[in-house]
Amino acid sequence: MTPSSRDHRYLLLPASNGSRGRGHSLMMGEPAMDWSHLDLNPKVVAAVKRANIQTMKEILCLSGPDLQRLTKLSSSDVQYLHKTVAATIKSDPVVTALQIYNGECPFPTQKRKLSMGCPVVDSLLGGGIPLMGITEIVGESSAGKTQICMQLSLSVQFPCSYGGQDAGAVYICTEDTFPNKRLQELIAFQSMLRTEVPPDVVNNIKFGNNIFIEHVADVESLNHCISKRLPILLSRGLIRLVVIDSIAALFRCEFGVSDSIAKAKYLQKIGAMLHHLSHQFSSPVICINQIADVVNDSHLAQGNFGLLDKKVLPALGVTWSNQLLMRLMVSRTQLCVEGKFPVNKACILNSGTVLRRMEIIFAPHLPQSFCNYIICKEGVRGIRKVGL
Repeated sequence: MTPSSRDHRYLLLPASNGSRGRGHSLMMGEPAMDWSHLDLNPKVVAAVKRANIQTMKEILCLSGPDLQRLTKLSSSDVQYLHKTVAATIKSDPVVTALQIYNGECPFPTQKRKLSMGCPVVDSLLGGGIPLMGITEIVGESSAGKTQICMQLSLSVQFPCSYGGQDAGAVYICTEDTFPNKRLQELIAFQSMLRTEVPPDVVNNIKFGNNIFIEHVADVESLNHCISKRLPILLSRGLIRLVVIDSIAALFRCEFGVSDSIAKAKYLQKIGAMLHHLSHQFSSPVICINQIADVVNDSHLAQGNFGLLDKKVLPALGVTWSNQLLMRLMVSRTQLCVEGKFPVNKACILNSGTVLRRMEIIFAPHLPQSFCNYIICKEGVRGIRKVGL
């Protein structure tokens, strides 16, 4: 995998006869520094130039004695040089946790989210899916997990101003074949789902061309896809979303009860690779998980995860849970919309539409909460209030 320039590491080699080692050469992609802009003594600037130090990063990477040896400056001059450069580079002021919580000084990566394509669901999620980290969608069959992921695969292709990332998605299937027919239906109704987006913007997006589908049948194939194939698409900017549907299927098939240690190592390895890619390219990773029935009530000491009083827990255990940034649990309720209920001008639900629930189980930036949603021909729509 080819790292981005910001992730390059440089080895500082000791230099003989007063010259600098190769490790002190100009760092890739960074222009030479104009030292006259810094509040430095002309004697110090001249010494830095004689030592052929061309960037501020080089100064910060050098220890005091090394910098003193290269520049022939005094200890006090080198200390002042370090402080001046550090103060110049530090552009963001220090903020407190309270300021971040109140939204007064949010970090750019925390502020940007991937929209679900629905204002109600986005409101529940504080704007959408975080760009960095693994988000799990867990739930029973027919709860709408795949529908949500397909909608995200379309939403990521919208411009950033409309909650997207202006890029495609990789959809990794480990169980059934990809539901292409349903995807084409969702594409056809995008203009009805995203009414806030101008029609010409929607029509100019080639949704079907930007979803890369991969079917994997075992853990090794998944490992190869994540470690070899995903970095190529991410580094080229072709995708900014990774979906695995589902993460539990492969591990349930290949690992038995006696293989718990090997299973945990594989889960940690895959989780680490996904985290690295997500943080390096600011691309969210969505993993669908399955649920398992619980016989012993002691496993439910911390609650039933909101699945309507059913004794179930997410599969893959604590090892996988520790890899997650956020866990969303979805379920199919026993309730239906009665009569006609207008969602918006383009969609009116008829009687019998099944009501589903999305619940935040844990997230570092959100409290536990939930919202109801339905699945219609346009896609997943959150419901603010329904007369039942």
